Amino acid sequence: MKKLYFLVVMFLATTFAIAQCNGRYQTEIFTNVSVSTINYSDVYLDSFHEMDIYMPDGDTVTNRPFILYMHGGSFSAGTKNMTDCVDFCTSMAKRGYVSASINYRLELNAIQFALSNTVQYETVLKSVADAKAAIRFMRKDYANGDTYGIDPNTIFVGGFSAGGVVAIHLAYINSISDLPTSPIDVQTIMNNNGGFEGDAGNNGYSSQVSGVYSFAGGINDLGWIDASDAPIVSIHGTDDQIVNYNCGPGLNIPTVLNLCGAAAIHPIADTVGIFNDKLIFNGTDHNWGLLGTSNSKFTQAIDFTTDFLYNLLPCNQTTSIFTLSKNDKKLLQIVDVLGKEVKGISNTPLFYIYDDGSVDKKVIIEY
Repeated sequence: MKKLYFLVVMFLATTFAIAQCNGRYQTEIFTNVSVSTINYSDVYLDSFHEMDIYMPDGDTVTNRPFILYMHGGSFSAGTKNMTDCVDFCTSMAKRGYVSASINYRLELNAIQFALSNTVQYETVLKSVADAKAAIRFMRKDYANGDTYGIDPNTIFVGGFSAGGVVAIHLAYINSISDLPTSPIDVQTIMNNNGGFEGDAGNNGYSSQVSGVYSFAGGINDLGWIDASDAPIVSIHGTDDQIVNYNCGPGLNIPTVLNLCGAAAIHPIADTVGIFNDKLIFNGTDHNWGLLGTSNSKFTQAIDFTTDFLYNLLPCNQTTSIFTLSKNDKKLLQIVDVLGKEVKGISNTPLFYIYDDGSVDKKVIIEY
C-alpha cells in the first residue's frame, strides 16, 4: 500500500466538493414530516424523558444526520411542544435531517433554583444527563434495527436559552475533573447523579456530538473550551440580559451562576482552533426565539445554523488539496471530528493540533 499525505483545507463554497449532498440539508425539499413520540430513557419512564422525533415523509435515504433541539424556560419551565421546538424540528426534517425535541428534568421551584447555586448546578447537570441519554438512545436504536435511519457518527445538539446552555455543557465538559470542587463540590454532585454520563440510561453507547448550535445560550466556565471540543455556531442578541451576550449572572439575578455568551465564547474558540461562527442580532434582547418562525430572526437563525452544519456533513467534505510541506511546528494531538484523540487513520478527516496554536485538517489517502 502507498500513502499520500495531503493538507486539506475546508471551504464554505461547494466548487471543489469531493462529494455532494444532492440538494439535501440546506433548503426545505420535503413538504410534510411525520412526528412520533417515544420515551428515550430506560430508567425514567416519565414525561420528563419524552422525545418527539421528526422525519421527512417520503424520504428513501437512510444514514441521515440527526439533530437534537432543547427548549428554553430557565430550567424551571418549558416543554418539547413549544413553538420554537416544533418550528425548528419541522424545518430541519423538511431539509432531510432526522430531528428531535426532548423534555428534560427541571427544577419546578423557580425561587429555589434562583437562590441556590448548588440547586443550579444539580439541575443543569441532570438536564445534560438527559440530553446525553437521548443521544445514546438514537445510537442504541441504530445498533438494534435503525428505526429512524440515522448516521450515528453525525449528531448535532443545541437549543434555545436553557436548551443552548445544556448543549454547550454537554459538548464542552470533557470529564468530571473539569468541574470545580470549591466553593461548591460540583464533582461530587455529578458523581451522585450517575457520574459523567449521568443516570438516565442507555448505557454502553456514546453521547459525543459532531457539532453544537446555541440560540441565546452560554457557558459557565470559559476554561472548559479547548481544541478538542466540537465545532460551535451561536446566534445571540447583544442586549440579552437573561443569558448575557458577554458574561454575567444567569437570568440577570445576582444569585444565579455566571454564564458567558457568544461575545466571550467565540474569541476563545478562534484562539484554540475550534471551527466556529456566530450570527449577532444588534440591539436584540433574549426573546427573539420564543415565537419560532413567526419571528424573522428565528428563521435567520435556522438558515445560518443550517449553512454552518452543512460544512460538517460527511456528504459535503468540501476540500481543496495541496501537498503537505515540512515545517517546524510540533504536533501535540490528533483528533477526529468528535474531538476524540486518535492515531493516524486513512481516508477520514482528522484534525492535527500543533504547539503554535494552529490546527490543520488532513486526510491520509491510502491506495
